[in-house]
Amino acid sequence: MTAVRADRFVLSAGHELATAAGLAVLEAGGNAVDAGCAAGIALGVLHSDLVGFAGVAPIMIRMAETGQVVTIDGLGVWPRAATVDFFEREHAGAMPQGILRTVVPAAPDAWITALADFGTMTFGEVACFARDYARDGFPMYGLFADFVAKNKDAYARYPSNAAIYLPSGEAPRAGETFVQSDLGGVIQYMMDEEKAAPGDRLQGLRAARDAFYQGDIAKTICAYHADKGGFLGLDDMAAFKVRREQPIRAPFDGADIYTCGAWCQGISLAQAFRMLDGLDLTGLAHNSADYIHLVTEVLKLVFADREAHVADPAAVDVPVEAMLSNDYIAARRALIDRDRAFPDMPPAGDPLAGAAIGTGDAPIGGVPSPKDAGDAHAFKNPSSADTSYVAAIDRDGNMFSATPSDTSADTEVIPGTGLAVSSRGSQSRGVASSLNAVAPGKRPRLTPNPALAVRDGKPFLAFGTPGGDVQIQAMVQFYMNLTQFQMDIQEAIEAPRFASYSFPSSFAPHDHFPGLLMVEESLESVVGDALRAKGHDARPWAERTWKAGGVLAAMRDDAGGLHAGADPRRAGKADGR
Repeated sequence: MTAVRADRFVLSAGHELATAAGLAVLEAGGNAVDAGCAAGIALGVLHSDLVGFAGVAPIMIRMAETGQVVTIDGLGVWPRAATVDFFEREHAGAMPQGILRTVVPAAPDAWITALADFGTMTFGEVACFARDYARDGFPMYGLFADFVAKNKDAYARYPSNAAIYLPSGEAPRAGETFVQSDLGGVIQYMMDEEKAAPGDRLQGLRAARDAFYQGDIAKTICAYHADKGGFLGLDDMAAFKVRREQPIRAPFDGADIYTCGAWCQGISLAQAFRMLDGLDLTGLAHNSADYIHLVTEVLKLVFADREAHVADPAAVDVPVEAMLSNDYIAARRALIDRDRAFPDMPPAGDPLAGAAIGTGDAPIGGVPSPKDAGDAHAFKNPSSADTSYVAAIDRDGNMFSATPSDTSADTEVIPGTGLAVSSRGSQSRGVASSLNAVAPGKRPRLTPNPALAVRDGKPFLAFGTPGGDVQIQAMVQFYMNLTQFQMDIQEAIEAPRFASYSFPSSFAPHDHFPGLLMVEESLESVVGDALRAKGHDARPWAERTWKAGGVLAAMRDDAGGLHAGADPRRAGKADGR
């Protein structure tokens, strides 16, 4: 694939039809926010295996007029009836699949809030593409078909899921038309309520939102929960509102990288860049064993801190400023041995004390695995695949970055709606001793984390990826390829990748593979032995595997030229004019 170059606007999204929707909006005069919302809403149809229309949708926006970066969390909270005591008592602290892991759906409110605050178009003008893709269908593509086939038993558990994803009892085949008529009807109902509302654009947007959170859609969702023993109630839906929050800023090599807050792993991305910014990479060849080792060890330290300190900052005191302070970052960085890998996840630090290792922690490498890893190649949790992404930069330099998510394989579709309501509770813990324990009104710690970069006060880059815990690992590698190794945007995306699994997964059941480092096979064949000599359990990934993420990016260069790229590892496409 070749990088897209354009003069007026660029957009990169996780499916070519989502990209087409965003480009059509830009051509019609919409801005980057309008286009990003059109593409993102469409992804909830085109990627309904990996993205929920009623899922999560964290968003980052930078408007050129103000230069301020804002985030919309796009993340639901646990219903009022949900308690950690229930999970400890009824499920021994485990997070069961199905509607018990449902949090309030946030994506519809996130898209509508972005449109109301920063967009120029109506819900109908941006959602009509998603409605058409759901109502009329679209050609099933390989990755979607493979995902459903591999998770056939999960989809077959519930008749409402099977009716959509296993027509005639089998997974759809690539090339077949895939229709989601009930979901199309939900989107049309929201559009109709908007159109019928009196007043201006904002009142129409409010009507579309109310149709979902207070109207027939909410009643149908909550009636099903009441009948099946779920937690979600009408009061939870009616009271919900996404949050606009300040981003985290991480200076790196002359640019400011902006991430979302500690309610997701955005703070971990920021920590990784802060730690890399002080490492001497002079003389290290791209993707050499020494380079991979250093980046991997940085990531292990970051994930150790994530495990110990990161949770919903509205419910837990997360020491964000201390975690990103120069002294603390330097202390953690000093733990890295350039010749020897941590055999497991290293101990967490104590940010408030500025200590590289917190008191009471096990020795370096001594953190036990919570379960026997068994076959390290067998990553079977269907949730690990979920998420997509969209980036856009328009003619005025407005920037949009969003990472919508939520799978349909681990929960129940609400009959008559086509909605697999956000199962993001899978990233909470069902034990009271955990920092991320379930609590009413609390957000799970989210993996999706869109990012933006600004250089010299000007728009530079919108970037992100699907991939669960691989997300920040792929994002760091892409950004380093682009800025430190001077690759063009497409080369930086396509370069071979690696990822550590030496920490508890964010997803239930939180598998942990001590020392495991997966490396795409063309690279592993060159550096695998040297990595193993340093103590990594380096193993080959299939070349360009979807498990390495699907990075998508939009960039503006110093001369004002626009560029975009899309990862061939997944189904994304970049385009521009």
